[in-house]
Amino acid sequence: MSGFLKVIIDVASTPAILVALIAVLGLALQKKHFSDIIRGGIKTFVGFLVVTAGAGVIQTSLEPFGKMFQHAFHVTGVVPNNEAIVAVALTTFGTKTALIMLLGMAFNILIARITRYKYIYLTGHATLYMACMLAVIVTSIDMNNVLAILFGGLALGLANTIFPAIAQPFTRKITQNDNIALGHTGDFGYAVSGLVGQLTSRRSKKIRSTEEINFPKGLAFLRDSTVSITITMGVFYILVALFAGQAYVTKLGGGTNYIVYALQQAGSFAAGVFVILAGVRLILAEIVPAFKGISERLVPNSKPALDCPIVFPYAPNAVLIGFLSSFVGGIVSLGLMVLMGTTVVIPGVVPHFFCGATAGVYGNASGGVRGAVLGSFTQGIIISFMPIFLLPIMSGIGFSGSTFSDTDYGVTGILLGNVSKVAGSWGFIATLILILAIMLLLTWRGKKSKVASEK
Repeated sequence: MSGFLKVIIDVASTPAILVALIAVLGLALQKKHFSDIIRGGIKTFVGFLVVTAGAGVIQTSLEPFGKMFQHAFHVTGVVPNNEAIVAVALTTFGTKTALIMLLGMAFNILIARITRYKYIYLTGHATLYMACMLAVIVTSIDMNNVLAILFGGLALGLANTIFPAIAQPFTRKITQNDNIALGHTGDFGYAVSGLVGQLTSRRSKKIRSTEEINFPKGLAFLRDSTVSITITMGVFYILVALFAGQAYVTKLGGGTNYIVYALQQAGSFAAGVFVILAGVRLILAEIVPAFKGISERLVPNSKPALDCPIVFPYAPNAVLIGFLSSFVGGIVSLGLMVLMGTTVVIPGVVPHFFCGATAGVYGNASGGVRGAVLGSFTQGIIISFMPIFLLPIMSGIGFSGSTFSDTDYGVTGILLGNVSKVAGSWGFIATLILILAIMLLLTWRGKKSKVASEK
């Protein structure tokens, strides 16, 4: 990979820099004062770094939890991990991934411009990971390099436009407006969680939100999400530490008492969530007004599709409920896999937190407490079983120990991977053209209906 191309990819795959540049561009297009442009760009940049730091704290605290869980219950199998498989894949498909990513971002803007689906996907690392998976698929069918990059980019552009659109009806319910969208590789699962929430609330006259949970007077302090998250995760960490055993956990903690170590990790988890919420508020205060310039000039009525923590502040209780429910879904799925004799997918704590927590917010938006529990539980089962069907597509080109975890990888990889196996490169291309044609047809019909209603 050339030095210049690497710099471009590094910028495009770093959310803090990418979104800060978008904010600067949006403010410049609105002809804001130079000082406002600089302020908006820097605050957006710092906001994303705050969110990234919080996410890093959470991942660091969840890593020992996963190790303790596997040791305590003696489970072995495939652990879906996006970062692990991408790290391996990039060594072989680095240049192709980079070019698919850049072209995919261009196609995303073009598709948003010419169709009714006005979503600009700004989660750079998720775009990089999806580009990597598509590079693996197009390589597996021996497609000509030029066609592989062209249609791999089109596939990425379509995915980055369609998935935020699928989740948007529920995103609107969460935010109570239509200013932002969700750009994360679990959008399909979040939409499913929202639908489950709708089904659970059909017979209910009043939907009780997770944020309206009535604690007894003596437990009113649990209304503070930081307190409730710390206590709940403390209980879970200590229980898993007890099952894992004092000797193992003490060694894992570098000699620290195993109960003290468990409490430290629980507190770190809560701290990470607190930091994320603070960063998200900073980003939203800057990116929404800044993006108005993009919307007005380049892609009219467009919406920024941002990473999943962007919805956490709207329902902090649902974040914790969603994580726990999704993780339970993963454990139930593990048991079913053992009984059925399939490949065993060990619940990945990190994907179950980020995807489960977000699914909880979406389930809560449409179905309250029951929607948050059942919606994220369903999502947890989906991200447990989907990797089983995606694994053969990845292992066919040498990846057998790990696979992608989130639902959008599963939907895209299973669809395009199997089409490619059955119909080869032309089947891959035909599928993409058909999807784009459907989007254009729906856009045309929408415009026609709007004109008819105005008459």
